[in-house]
Amino acid sequence: MAAEAKTWPGRKEFRPASELKSGIEVIDPSFTALVGSSAKLEKHFSGTEWSEGAVFVPYLNSVIWSDIPNNRMLRFDAGTGDTSVFREPCNFTNGNALDMEGRIVTCEHQAHRISRTEKDGTVTMFVDRYNGKRLNSPNDLVVKSDGTIWFTDPPYGILSNREGTARESEIGANHLYRFDPATNTLTIASDKFDRPNGLCFSPDESILYVADTGEARMMYACDVSADGKTISHPREFFAVRPGASDGFRCDVNGNIWTSAMDGIHSITPEGKLIGKVLVPEQRVANCCWGGQNWDRLYIAGDTSLYSIQLAVKGAHQRG
Repeated sequence: MAAEAKTWPGRKEFRPASELKSGIEVIDPSFTALVGSSAKLEKHFSGTEWSEGAVFVPYLNSVIWSDIPNNRMLRFDAGTGDTSVFREPCNFTNGNALDMEGRIVTCEHQAHRISRTEKDGTVTMFVDRYNGKRLNSPNDLVVKSDGTIWFTDPPYGILSNREGTARESEIGANHLYRFDPATNTLTIASDKFDRPNGLCFSPDESILYVADTGEARMMYACDVSADGKTISHPREFFAVRPGASDGFRCDVNGNIWTSAMDGIHSITPEGKLIGKVLVPEQRVANCCWGGQNWDRLYIAGDTSLYSIQLAVKGAHQRG
């Protein structure tokens, strides 16, 4: 079914139209080598209320992403250029990622759970409770090379009915979790963040980057233990401005490509901002790597889905 535009009337504007720009902003000359000489932002679909959680799925040759307030998942077919409804309703899904077999693993706000979509379309529920209490509203997730699922659980899906269903938190806190499908065990990876949100591993998985969109509005870097089961020493890595870092991914060189209010910012492993992909939207939520060579960056920007062909490949290629 072809996707209809469902942008709501009377949307809040955070920036005047004069500030909405498109293009490449080079802050350090090293950024030029990453974007190439002919990089151009392309718009693929417009008509979402809040785009989030994009993931490129090789067996579908498509980007699947969430339109959270409209309670639907959309599919952009990279071969045909068509956008269709992937699932509606969908429990107000947010973040999506691929497991080691290329299947879609998803955060569901309304069902307060992590699920997996099998290649035949059926949905398998993984986990929805910690110590018998319902999770808040799982937000973003990454799958480590050992198959474990790391996810954040802030309250955004239970604060109102816009992105889920309003209710009190049973857990009373916002944690970063590690779920092991092999043993069906859920553990708290960290309780040190206010509202943990986006996250990704460095290419060698020695560092886990975590965005805190609570009071801190800061991206942190955490050391991953030798056994890959815990993290430690969270430290301030980068404060994205304007706005705050929401979702992000690493390239093969360890550079982080993160959402911001004005587009996508590229940050070196040393924490230096080297350039931006400016996106003409009020805000940008997330991004993912895709394409046959994993060198196209897809961008979930507020009301639209974009992409840009780059000269660097994404880390953690799967499927």
